[in-house]
Amino acid sequence: MTETTPVFQTRLAESDDDIRAAQALRYRVFVSELGGDGPLVDHRAALERDRFDDFAEQLILLDVARPVREQVVGVYRFMDECAAKAAGQFYSENEYDLTPLKVSGRSLLEMGRSCLHPDYRGGAAMVHLWQGLAQVVQAKGAEILFGVASFHGQDVQALAQPLSLLARDHLAPDDLRVRASPYQSMQLAAEIDRVGAMKQVPALIKAYLRLGGFVGDGVFIDRQFNTTDVCLVLDVARMNARQSAIYGVRPERGRL
Repeated sequence: MTETTPVFQTRLAESDDDIRAAQALRYRVFVSELGGDGPLVDHRAALERDRFDDFAEQLILLDVARPVREQVVGVYRFMDECAAKAAGQFYSENEYDLTPLKVSGRSLLEMGRSCLHPDYRGGAAMVHLWQGLAQVVQAKGAEILFGVASFHGQDVQALAQPLSLLARDHLAPDDLRVRASPYQSMQLAAEIDRVGAMKQVPALIKAYLRLGGFVGDGVFIDRQFNTTDVCLVLDVARMNARQSAIYGVRPERGRL
């Protein structure tokens, strides 16, 4: 953990320096830690980026107690429907058929590239980042939040327990049930050890589940990022009121 007491601030990335700092943190997490790659990843400059960065916005979490060049300690990238139209698609459409969401007539917001500096995991940083996201979503009037989240590695049999648990207990209802394309079933284990399975579920996915989120049907194997992805879908109107209060969420108003 950090040696000084963190002083957190959240805001949108505004300058080129902000964006590079966000991409540098993404590189540290998704490339250096998890072994990811991609056609636009800049290994020389240590920046993780893709074509959607030209259309998306990025929320950054800063610890202003750190030196200026090291202050960005958390990132969340998001795209609304206007941004997706300009980009030609949502990022998640590389992996999932989003038709149920797109025909719903409700306001959509895609979230992704969520990451925290290693020194800030397991503490208050994620709550601060989510509170900042809540302000963004409230301003945009989003009603359905979604995005892909990852398990490390590509061996679905090694993930049979947690994936089967998600499919059994947290599958999205029909009106929100996006489907992996190409399709890979999540129902891989006949018997599930719930406690052991949940220990394998990444913290970010657990947070969405506590809020009342669901998973889409099937997983996607991301060869470039060395991950097994699920699509998380959160209907703000169905959110867990007690958990959502932690993040400044107001489900009774139909938005974050």
